[in-house]
Amino acid sequence: MGTALVIENYPSDDLRRLGDWFTEAGLGLTVVRAHAGEPLPETLDGYVAFVVLGGDQCAYPDEQGQPGSPWFPALEGLLRKAVRHRVPTLGVCLGAQLLAQAHGGLVERSTAGPEIGPGLVARRDASDTDPLFKWVPLLPDVIQWHSDEITELPIGAVLLAASTRYPHQAFRLGDRAWGVQFHIECDPAMIEGWAAADRTLLEELGFDPEVVVAATADVLADVEEAWQPFAARFAALALGELPDADIPVPGNSPRTLPLLGQ
Repeated sequence: MGTALVIENYPSDDLRRLGDWFTEAGLGLTVVRAHAGEPLPETLDGYVAFVVLGGDQCAYPDEQGQPGSPWFPALEGLLRKAVRHRVPTLGVCLGAQLLAQAHGGLVERSTAGPEIGPGLVARRDASDTDPLFKWVPLLPDVIQWHSDEITELPIGAVLLAASTRYPHQAFRLGDRAWGVQFHIECDPAMIEGWAAADRTLLEELGFDPEVVVAATADVLADVEEAWQPFAARFAALALGELPDADIPVPGNSPRTLPLLGQ
């Protein structure tokens, strides 16, 4: 069994159902809890996949030029190595923002305001030839919980899903790295924890936290229907069991994407 390296950036943002889907598909998991001080490895040697989870931090530096968390520069370095060496990679929410930023994309506070709760995203035409997204429904259910957004994708990135207020909902770099701005891993307890932590923000937005939790719980079965197969295909890709995984990358092959460090 091959093993994926998973970086946990925040205590409340763990693998949850996504972890279950990976292990059911035969993918082993090694979780590094960077938020608890566990060190990141220097390389991805020995891992067949790389997963970077979400968190409450900003992907971009603060006004003093300090990273959102001390380990983010090293994490971005690992993300560059992952794309360079074609290690199957998945970034979720903050993880997607770090993946984009590590390769020259731009992440900023969204001018559209926070996006919170259940929603839909729309597949773009490029997803029809993507080894993971071509099996996702045209309008899949997702869970949103973010105030920042990727305002510019990296050069060579392929846009796979969008929404009206947030145009960069999912993308691919090379042929082995994906970023999704939304969440697919949540269970009811995770959403309850987020709503409790962000109660003030929700009330400022005019949202009743209990209603947000209930509405999110109502779509979790639909989220699973759309994204459990996606997770299984990612695991199959990592384990070398996906025969149609080689895809053309317009303009940039995986080995000629701009490298911003090692």
